[in-house]
Amino acid sequence: MFENKETTKLSSYGEFGLIDLLTKNVKPRRSSTLKGIGDDAAVLDLTAGKTVVTTDMLVEGVHFDIMFTPLKHLGYKSIVVNLSDVFAMNAMPSQVTVSIAVSSRYTVDALEELYAGMLMACEQYNVDLVGGDTTSSMSGLMISVTAIGMAAEKDIVYRNGAKNRHLLCVSGDLGGAYMGLQVLEREKAVFKENPEIQPDLSGYDYVVERQLKPEARKDVAEMLKDLQIQPTAMIDVSDGLASEVIHICKQSKVGCKLFEERIPVDHNTNKACEEFNLNPSSAALNGGEDYELLFTVKPEDYEKIKGHTEIYPIGHITDVEGRYELIPPNGESVELTAQGWNAFGNQE
Repeated sequence: MFENKETTKLSSYGEFGLIDLLTKNVKPRRSSTLKGIGDDAAVLDLTAGKTVVTTDMLVEGVHFDIMFTPLKHLGYKSIVVNLSDVFAMNAMPSQVTVSIAVSSRYTVDALEELYAGMLMACEQYNVDLVGGDTTSSMSGLMISVTAIGMAAEKDIVYRNGAKNRHLLCVSGDLGGAYMGLQVLEREKAVFKENPEIQPDLSGYDYVVERQLKPEARKDVAEMLKDLQIQPTAMIDVSDGLASEVIHICKQSKVGCKLFEERIPVDHNTNKACEEFNLNPSSAALNGGEDYELLFTVKPEDYEKIKGHTEIYPIGHITDVEGRYELIPPNGESVELTAQGWNAFGNQE
């Protein structure tokens, strides 16, 4: 996991030869893809509804550590984190483009692993890889993915639709990805101290997978449709629950009450938190990269979600704009603050 032993140099292929190699198995699967890879631009027929577009970038040393991130997992994750944003609009993804900048210390074999993961994600989520770019980098690996999706206009959900008394809900447990990162960082430190000691990840399968190979919640839109619920606001949990709750509140010009004891945390995450002497609620509130969906629903929809195994009511919206409250088990309100991921937080 901590080293790459492949030896085929990028220079042996060149840019266009490398593109041909990495995309030779790409075959369009959607009728809306009229022309994919192979021309100056893709041609898409997106007339069935409104189009949503999102872009994310993953940078080595900032968003991932190649020392403990298998390239196939990284490729898979790079696609999934973009699709999650499409699902957060209550839309369905249809196509992606992928651009990478890569340094000469990477090999052809390594990039084949990376693209194998990307294509696996495309197959899993039924999207087409329709284009992109490759170029050289002086500082490791950078991956930029653009995802395109479709939805009927009436179905699209923004962040700004939350109203007073609307219920805050999340689609699954939180904090696991953050604890997976803690485990991987610990094993990296042990490995750097003594490379003869192999990483021991036994017993941490759940949290490590949440970090290295997350899944986007493609099932939530259909789940809510079956329940005859139209969410009023939605966002994916990529930067920590607290940050995402505040994003919805700011966009909707409302406040909130979030009940700590209602935040869902898996028992595997709890176990890891105990070992690392960390508060499970802090991992869920500030950890990020869980890629669950946070959404609000009208109060009259509570009976539809009551007892649902995949939808967890964790609080409600208030009409006090700018007042974000976290309610601990003792019932005393404290200020909810966003302490999760900040892309520019560590530059100074």
